[in-house]
Amino acid sequence: MTSGKRTPAQEEAERQKAQRIQKELAAFGTTERLPPETRDTREIWWSNHYEWLKARGYLLRARYAPDWVPSWKTSGKVWFEHEDSRNLEVGHIIDATRLSDGRCVALKRIKKSVHPFEVDIGLYFSSESLASHPENHCVRFYEILSLDDDETVIIVMPLLRSYADPAFDTFGEAVECFRQLFEGLRFMHKHRVAHRDCMNRNLMLDPSSMYPDSFHPMETHMKRDYSGSARHFTRTQQPPKYHIIDFGISRKYDPSEPDPKELPIWGGDKEVPEFQNSNQPCNPFPTDVFYIGNAIMKDFIQVSLDVEQTKKGFDFMRPLVADMIQSDPSKRPTMDEVVARFDDIRGRLSRRKLRSRVVDHEEDMIEKLIHITSHWKRRIWFIVRGVPAIPTLS
Repeated sequence: MTSGKRTPAQEEAERQKAQRIQKELAAFGTTERLPPETRDTREIWWSNHYEWLKARGYLLRARYAPDWVPSWKTSGKVWFEHEDSRNLEVGHIIDATRLSDGRCVALKRIKKSVHPFEVDIGLYFSSESLASHPENHCVRFYEILSLDDDETVIIVMPLLRSYADPAFDTFGEAVECFRQLFEGLRFMHKHRVAHRDCMNRNLMLDPSSMYPDSFHPMETHMKRDYSGSARHFTRTQQPPKYHIIDFGISRKYDPSEPDPKELPIWGGDKEVPEFQNSNQPCNPFPTDVFYIGNAIMKDFIQVSLDVEQTKKGFDFMRPLVADMIQSDPSKRPTMDEVVARFDDIRGRLSRRKLRSRVVDHEEDMIEKLIHITSHWKRRIWFIVRGVPAIPTLS
């Protein structure tokens, strides 16, 4: 007769399995692992609405057509060489082509009962009076499509990509990125909107000028038709605009409410100090400051306790970022103060520093040689042509 008690090895195996499931859910929104010719449950929802969306002016990729036949079944090539072999990474977001002008857009499906303020806040920042404001970096809502159930809506937005992809070439490029993101969050706060989840996965860039031929939304280094690598420019060659996305848990407050209090609600960043072991209501605006500061800390300065640096040379940001992520929310700077301090930091950086190459901490010697050679070719050309060290939108 065996004991029902689990051994340490079994407990460790269970722990690792649970961690793997959580990572898969965070990355893909599902733990389903199906062959490429089988659409998962999330994809089936979009396929069922293929004709409905087409009638409203949005065409999904071939994989989601009701009569889809996997292209590799007849091409004689292996499945991973075909663009329609890739399933969705996030089940409630899909790309589409706007039939009126051929523009690539993103469609986001939400339930109003779960995210009751997302549409209103997005439309507020997309309004005619605010959309063209240079300090507004909120993603624009082109259109809201309502389904018959009066519960589900689809938000139509531009197709964006991660704010740190492709890699930054120069410090000047990163400095302009920081400036725009700080400016954008300050703009939200000026309009009394707390984002409440402005961590790195919700910071994006508009790739339309950097990627003139677009890219495949699931394999962003590939051309949309999978015929090769996607051609792109550096941020210095084609400066992008950076955007803040996902207003699912955002809230707008009345100007008469200077110190609003909200119960903790977890976003993607699980390190918020005021949320640790506490359910006390707190002001969401200092939490926003933590979120965006921690994004820069994790992506540019410190990866983890085990890896000191992710990219070399960003120590000039440490004092400001350290204040933004300190444990006591009341001691964090406001976004007005962040912008003012950052403007001072930026003004003290030399042109040599700004034109210098951003080096990843784990870059090996072969990568270093390749990157140095291409960087200096661009750098000399930029200096000769008088291209600014900090690339700004025209």
